[in-house]
Amino acid sequence: MTAGILPCQSIEALLAAGAIAAAPPILAEQVQPASLDLRLGARAWRVRASFLPGLGRRVAERIADVAMHELDLEDGAVLERGCVYIAEIAERLELPPDVSARANPKSSTGRVDVFVRALTDHGPAFDDIAEGYRGPLYIEIAPQTFSVLVRQGTRLNQLRLKRGVPPTLSVRSVGVDLTAGLAGFRARRHAGVIDLDREDGHDPRDFWEPLEPRRGELLLDPGEFYILASKEAVEIPILEAAEMTPIDPAVGEFRVHYAGFFDPGFGVPETDSVGARGVLEVRSHETPFLLEDGQIVARLVYQPLTERPARLYGENGSHYQRQGLKLSKHFRPW
Repeated sequence: MTAGILPCQSIEALLAAGAIAAAPPILAEQVQPASLDLRLGARAWRVRASFLPGLGRRVAERIADVAMHELDLEDGAVLERGCVYIAEIAERLELPPDVSARANPKSSTGRVDVFVRALTDHGPAFDDIAEGYRGPLYIEIAPQTFSVLVRQGTRLNQLRLKRGVPPTLSVRSVGVDLTAGLAGFRARRHAGVIDLDREDGHDPRDFWEPLEPRRGELLLDPGEFYILASKEAVEIPILEAAEMTPIDPAVGEFRVHYAGFFDPGFGVPETDSVGARGVLEVRSHETPFLLEDGQIVARLVYQPLTERPARLYGENGSHYQRQGLKLSKHFRPW
């Protein structure tokens, strides 16, 4: 069978076969053109350290070693910035032998600087789920700038399923747009709590400071979080999906794009989203760094789908359709 990323109809076939299951049942709206939204389960734990279970150990066993206290997510709980949590994922996998998966934060999660990674039993790495994996899923959650309110059912990350080893079709560079006018936002420290299930419900001025770079330059301060936009329009062909990956840190002391999945149809004429830009989530590391207009900050890696998806990105509307510089869906327009 063809190696590639599974489109929505193949994901739905896995759901029907019981290879992906959950209680409560998975909602149709969780299935995206080439990915599946995952939901938080009923319990989370504040832990004193991040960890990987490693080969031969289960996540639940490791939680018992590092847990500080348990949180009930049924009625909601605030996850505080600077703390690390492990939560159950509602979905459980029983993958076929030739199907593996990779998890990534949803766009709205990355844009509020919440760092999340998936864990599996016996897993030697975050986010990568082995072929034929059978077992529960967990998520590590580490709010970096804002404290956030989550509940059972909140969707923080997504799963991209693939058959075999999809080849890399192309790699394209992504530059940053620092032209005159409003070119980005810097997160305000000591802001209020963001309710991650509340769309258009927060005043962005309480959480963000607008940026107007001078001479096409922006000085990144260590430890600060920025929302910027790509210089180029991004287009994902209908038979492909892409992931944005960081560049070599040797060319800049910063990290770009926590949330890296781009679904087929993003930025193409068929979905009326031509000209859509990639939003960049940028955090500087230990030293100040002077970023210049057009500087390459990330790469887009394109891989094939196993077949044409039955639905394309944004066909039924999307908060990020035709996006330029844009904050997450939790905020009212600037």
